[in-house]
Amino acid sequence: MSNKQMNSKGSFLSRKQFELLIVCITMGFIIGYSYNQAKDNRNAGSIDSELFEQEDSYREELITQQERNKVLAEEANSLQEKIRKYEKSFVADEKANKKLVEEAEDLRLLLGDLPAEGKGIRIILQDGDYDPKSANPNDYIVHESHVFKLLNELKISGAQAIAINGQRVLATSYIRCNGPVITIDGKQHPAPFIIEAVGDSQTLVSSLNLNGGVVDQLLNDNIVVSLEENQKLSMPKVKVES
Repeated sequence: MSNKQMNSKGSFLSRKQFELLIVCITMGFIIGYSYNQAKDNRNAGSIDSELFEQEDSYREELITQQERNKVLAEEANSLQEKIRKYEKSFVADEKANKKLVEEAEDLRLLLGDLPAEGKGIRIILQDGDYDPKSANPNDYIVHESHVFKLLNELKISGAQAIAINGQRVLATSYIRCNGPVITIDGKQHPAPFIIEAVGDSQTLVSSLNLNGGVVDQLLNDNIVVSLEENQKLSMPKVKVES
């Protein structure tokens, strides 16, 4: 075989080897690319799976939190309802206590334990003019019965405190007539008898001036009656003697 033929053959083998090398490199590149692509897909799938699991966990936590918030809201509403009931109870108790305090103060006023001040009325009772033709001069004198009628009507009409000639009249006061004078708890007072009452003037006057009421009865018994409204009155408390 000549040298020319050998060179031609060697060149031919080298070309085939080169082509084979190119094919191998291309296949390697394709295989490598495919492997990397598959790896990336697996990684992406793994990330998506983790994100899905994390999202699902957040969703469950949100649902749990919403349920907890609902329970707390119901508890808050229940507590607010209890507070409203307590407030209503306190208001009712406060009104009841206020009424009891007012009643206690009224009783203390009637007992003379407290000084009395305020507007009220003043009634003056005087013996009527004596008529010589009358068989009984007592028919023109103010008696304890007249005073009792007036005092009872004043108390019924809401008088808070009463005084006769400056002396406080109590629920336990003893009143007795001795001729032209009356005795109140052992103290004598001559006519005219000035009876003062602390309270609502309009109510007291209306009660006394009813048709056939106390004033009419006193006038029918020949008693001279004068009445003054809206008087500013002041009565000291009763001093307890030791």
